[in-house]
Amino acid sequence: MTKMVEFYFDVGSPASYLAWTQLPALCAQAGAQLVYKPMLLGGVFQATGNASPGAVPAKGRYVSHDLARFARRYGVPLAQNPHFPIITLMLMRAATAVQLREPERFDHFLSTVFQAIWVDSLNLNDMGLTAQTLARGGFDAGQIEAWVSDPEIKAALKATTDEALQRGVFGAPTMFVGQEMFFGQDRLDFVREALDA
Repeated sequence: MTKMVEFYFDVGSPASYLAWTQLPALCAQAGAQLVYKPMLLGGVFQATGNASPGAVPAKGRYVSHDLARFARRYGVPLAQNPHFPIITLMLMRAATAVQLREPERFDHFLSTVFQAIWVDSLNLNDMGLTAQTLARGGFDAGQIEAWVSDPEIKAALKATTDEALQRGVFGAPTMFVGQEMFFGQDRLDFVREALDA
């Protein structure tokens, strides 16, 4: 049976972005399937009482520095976004919609949005700028706008978020190998060990 990494993430999380830059190659090397699980981190925070590291100034400064260290280690770009936090409800509904309606374009959607937020530092709290960004990525912004209002898409994102909570998720990114949970992009070595076991 093919091993699997389930990846619960939110595009508004810089740690999710860093994990996303590494997981496809990690899974390919291990012969494992990467299963994307878009969830709403704000909903997870609300349900668990957790909060962004930025809510504690000293912790926020440290985490920003630490993420930059990991970006250098991984050899990937990472810029602090001055518009953080990005309110991701519409973006995560859009991610869910593309995953369900145009799965062959899902990787490109993630690339477009992660690049916009965590490399180009764009303010995707601005819906007009978000529409322009998606259009530049080759997406029909009008179609995506219709999808994010679709009750089926709303329900799918809520279901994945509820599933994450039921499995003990309290932040992003969170990965599962079988029933073993790994929180944080700095736990990828443990994910690799679990796949190798």
